[in-house]
Amino acid sequence: MVKIRLKRMGAHKKPFYRIVVADSRNARNGRFIEEIGYYNPLTEPPVIKVEGERAEYWLSQGAQPTDVVRALLKKSGVGNGKAAKAEAPAVEEAAEVVEEAAEVTEEAAEVVEEATEAVEETVEA
Repeated sequence: MVKIRLKRMGAHKKPFYRIVVADSRNARNGRFIEEIGYYNPLTEPPVIKVEGERAEYWLSQGAQPTDVVRALLKKSGVGNGKAAKAEAPAVEEAAEVVEEAAEVTEEAAEVVEEATEAVEETVEA
């Protein structure tokens, strides 16, 4: 089975990881098919670089990401394509909600203005 996983690099207590596509029977830091990115957890904020096109390709070919790599792919915006398509309607719905909130805010401002005028008229009389 082909896996997308992390290959540990770096010195003692200073980990740096490469995101690689490898046969699951190979050792963690052993032979791999292709390097598709890297992850540096020591920087602030942690650096995640993934070649999205290659990751999409390997996912489409049936490669299984490990749990950590799946989370990294999600953070970097790479996935199986379904997540990106599912987000589009949510963004449209959010835009509609923002527009409705703006309209309600304008209406509320008008009501406050009318109430202020009524109070001023009452105070003058």
